[in-house]
Amino acid sequence: MSAESESTQELSPQLDVGTEDEPGRAGRRRNPVARFFGVLGPGLVTGAADDDPSGIATYSQAGATYGNGMLWTVPLTLPLMMSVQEICDRTALATGDSLGKLIRRRFTRNFRIAIGVLLVALIVANCLNLSADLMAIGQGMQLLGAGPAPVWSALAGAGIFAALVAGSFAVIGRIFKWLCMVLLVYVGVLFVSNVNWADVADGLMGRQLQFDPAYLGLVVGVLGTTISPYMFFWQSAQRIEELRAEDEGGEHAAPLKNRTPAAAKRKLRNGRTDVFSGMAFSVLIMFAIMAATAATLGTHGTPVKSAADAAQALEPIAGSYATILFAAGFIGSGVLAVPVLAASGAAGLSGLLNKSWGLDRGPRNAPIFYGLLGVGIVAGTILSVISSDPIGLLVLSAIVNGIAAGPFLIVMMLIARDRKIMGKYRNGKLAATLGWATTGIMCIAGAYGLWYTLTSN
Repeated sequence: MSAESESTQELSPQLDVGTEDEPGRAGRRRNPVARFFGVLGPGLVTGAADDDPSGIATYSQAGATYGNGMLWTVPLTLPLMMSVQEICDRTALATGDSLGKLIRRRFTRNFRIAIGVLLVALIVANCLNLSADLMAIGQGMQLLGAGPAPVWSALAGAGIFAALVAGSFAVIGRIFKWLCMVLLVYVGVLFVSNVNWADVADGLMGRQLQFDPAYLGLVVGVLGTTISPYMFFWQSAQRIEELRAEDEGGEHAAPLKNRTPAAAKRKLRNGRTDVFSGMAFSVLIMFAIMAATAATLGTHGTPVKSAADAAQALEPIAGSYATILFAAGFIGSGVLAVPVLAASGAAGLSGLLNKSWGLDRGPRNAPIFYGLLGVGIVAGTILSVISSDPIGLLVLSAIVNGIAAGPFLIVMMLIARDRKIMGKYRNGKLAATLGWATTGIMCIAGAYGLWYTLTSN
């Protein structure tokens, strides 16, 4: 952040920009259910984008190959995801700055250069993931009999970029919210499949844990697709976009310290509700896909080598319509994830370079951001057209995310503990314990994932 913007925030009066339950607006209060859905936003979108085609493919691979043997990752990842994303969200709320800007504030020039290299690597990893998701959209359309997958992958990439350039952030945000709901189809399979719940319980408790390299390599993929570095930057960026949209906030996002104590407390509480709900939604889908594929594909030893193979997991609930439902899930989650993947790295690097960024600012006002966004989507689109192994690429992208997560978690935890930046909103004991535990786990998983990727065939 520039000195000018910092001084602007310091001199800003306290703002009471609460909404749904502030005093004096009792006549306009909504019921609890409406209030709950009203606070859902960046956390829900981040959680749903986490279950993108890469996640669907990785979870399907786990269930089809190892049955319920990887379900222990479900109770492990939920508190880790909640803690990490809550920290990302709180840094944005407390400072009014994105994660990229906070890196610029916290670290010296040499460290910023090193982190910048990591961000470029993240953009490349996101491009790999993005291309896999575009391939998944194409395969989904091909499953519907709409034509060749590469053509639809190219059309999807061009269409999504055009929508991001032309559309307002508010409209895009609303679309993202409703696209999340398509993933619930996987939960329905559990109610009609012949699920061995005793075996599921064994899997959840880790009684089927294995130590062969392939199993552990896929575990890294599962961890990488649930705790992905692009989620850190997207959570922060979308929360800042939301704060900018407040009428009282002006051009800059209003941090918690510039709000009344009641409004700050309400904002923090609503942010946590959003994040925790989004992560619970994400892990519910993760569990449903693993358990459903274990009960269907896993019992017959069906390998998942294509989208059509994975679609068979939905046959107990949809029969001959399984392909259509799976295609809808693949397409919907892909359309949701592609903008998140492209925008997260672009926002992070733009913030680090102290350049304007944001889906609500337009290419003219944020040329670097939209340039990075365009490069990511174009490169991902080209790769999606020329590649021929979508499921393999989806799983590989999850492993790459597992490798990249550790370094960014270290950066984020150093920012979140900094009293000068965070003030009274810096990490407490619980957040610090869970955050550093997640960092340690992902560093170990990343080291193994790197070794496995380099040495396996």
